[in-house]
Amino acid sequence: MGKRAVVIGVRAAVCVAGVWLGTGCVSVGKFDQLKKQYDDSQAKLGETGTALTEEQKKNADLAQQIADKQSALDALNNDKAALEAEVKRLDGEQKRLTEELAALMKDRSRLKESTDQLREALAELAKRKAEADRRVAQFRNLLAKFKAMIDSGKLEVKMVDGRMVLRLPTDVLFDSGSASLSKAGATAVAEVAAVLATLDEKRFQVEGHTDNVPITSARFPSNWELSGARAVGVVKAMLAAGMQGGSLSAAGFGEFRPVGPNDSDVNKAKNRRIEIVLVPDLSNLPGFEELKQVVEK
Repeated sequence: MGKRAVVIGVRAAVCVAGVWLGTGCVSVGKFDQLKKQYDDSQAKLGETGTALTEEQKKNADLAQQIADKQSALDALNNDKAALEAEVKRLDGEQKRLTEELAALMKDRSRLKESTDQLREALAELAKRKAEADRRVAQFRNLLAKFKAMIDSGKLEVKMVDGRMVLRLPTDVLFDSGSASLSKAGATAVAEVAAVLATLDEKRFQVEGHTDNVPITSARFPSNWELSGARAVGVVKAMLAAGMQGGSLSAAGFGEFRPVGPNDSDVNKAKNRRIEIVLVPDLSNLPGFEELKQVVEK
């Protein structure tokens, strides 16, 4: 059956249907028009379905893009939070380092101050050592000059409380109960004075000491007077030997500064003595300048 026969058959069927429905038959032109509208509608419906499918696909792609963008945004937000946390940590680290730097600068300042103080202390120590070395050398030199008198038992050289002390037994210098130098005593004092006179700018105190045996006489009511008179007698002999008066002083201590117990004749003889003490120069002592400032306020 050809195409035309099929169309005619369709038309006949439509006509029969129209008669059966009471609408009657339509013309061929009308039928073709309706069929064309139907075909166009079906074509448009197909195109619309295709377009809908494409739009659905585009919507799905757009939704995926939105999801991807949201994931990227979430990742950026996470990165931002991490960066903010890192910035906060770095701010804290910078603050800590700034504080440490300030502390280091302060410590550096203190270290410099301590270094300067150390240099000053070392310089002062070197000065004191030089002074101590000089005093030791002077002491050794005196020992060498006094060697003969020391060996003969006429003189002892001691360091007492940081001071150089020359001890002469009064039994060699004076008769018992007397303040007048014997001939041998005057000779011994002159020998000592000849050496001490070579020490420039030194001062000496001559100290008289006795044992604890009381003395009572018109001239010496006690050992105070006897020890003082003996010290003055030695000073006069030293002046006669060429020493300067401004470098000498005299003091009497009686029995109150013994070098040992007065429990035997030997020990009592040791306590009866004349001591020539080298008076220390206070300006060479540590802290002298500070003491001077206190006194002068």
